[in-house]
Amino acid sequence: MKYRNIFLSIVLGCSTSLCAQKASTPKETSGNPIFHGWYADPEGVVFNKEYWVYPTYSAPYDDQIFMDAFSSTDLVNWKKHPRVIEKKNISWLRRALWAPAVVQENGKYYLFFGANDIQNNNELGGIGVAVADNPAGPFKDALGKPLIDKIINGAQPIDQYVFKDDDGQYYMYYGGWRHCNMVKMAPDLLSIVPFEDGTMYKEVTPENYVEGPFMLKRKGKYYFMWSEGGWGGPDYCVAYAIADSPFGPFKRVGKILQQDLSVATGAGHHSLVKGKGKDEWYIIYHRRPLGETAANSRETCIDRLYFDKDGYIKPVKMTFEGVKASPLKKSR
Repeated sequence: MKYRNIFLSIVLGCSTSLCAQKASTPKETSGNPIFHGWYADPEGVVFNKEYWVYPTYSAPYDDQIFMDAFSSTDLVNWKKHPRVIEKKNISWLRRALWAPAVVQENGKYYLFFGANDIQNNNELGGIGVAVADNPAGPFKDALGKPLIDKIINGAQPIDQYVFKDDDGQYYMYYGGWRHCNMVKMAPDLLSIVPFEDGTMYKEVTPENYVEGPFMLKRKGKYYFMWSEGGWGGPDYCVAYAIADSPFGPFKRVGKILQQDLSVATGAGHHSLVKGKGKDEWYIIYHRRPLGETAANSRETCIDRLYFDKDGYIKPVKMTFEGVKASPLKKSR
């Protein structure tokens, strides 16, 4: 009996050790989704050599009164930052807090958001801007009112993306309801200013556009991307155009992200982040797991995005594995 107890102790000790080793083994890939919970419309960005994702909380509109954020040093391990912005810090927010766009400028962090899902110009809502000293917030409404509060050129004021060109000028692309507008931002990022021709809004809607605009400048070319199809259905997808100017014209090239019936449906409303390599790109997007049909059953995922030798974007292959670690070196 004595030897039997010793043997059992050794076996249990080895098992405990193995379990501890397994628990402490670093993840090899991010896996998809990259964090738990229903989240959509993810804005991926790099701040101070750290990756951040700001998504919409995917829930009924009346419950969408806050946003969480997630940070990572390697794209694989993510830390949750709850309620970086919420109703108590936006006096005019009623519901439908959507699709953040976040930039760092003027020693501050600016979070642009859509709110209230306005259906006409008599309702209070539209695109707002909140400011914080830290990427984890708390972000507080900077204006006490929307920055853009009217339906102009048929574009519902939602789904804004704020793009900084090489000359330092910021532009905002936004719009739902199959129309996309472009505006020029003031240096303080709290107002919009006229273009050189005196206009305040330029419609830049490409073929098949629905919502979710995104802009990337690479090797002197402007890659304009957007979502097509219905956000609540399986055919949601992402398409793109290439132009020589931030003003377009944006001639549709084709789809780069769409449903794969062996992986997921409803893949769309994306953003891109650059990894540590020279031309290393990742697409962060939401999709609907197989078997899920509820509109708000959306999860945030990440996969590699590649360009071909001619500068065109290759169709993205959705995976369950996600991506391998791509740590960014911290600035000293």
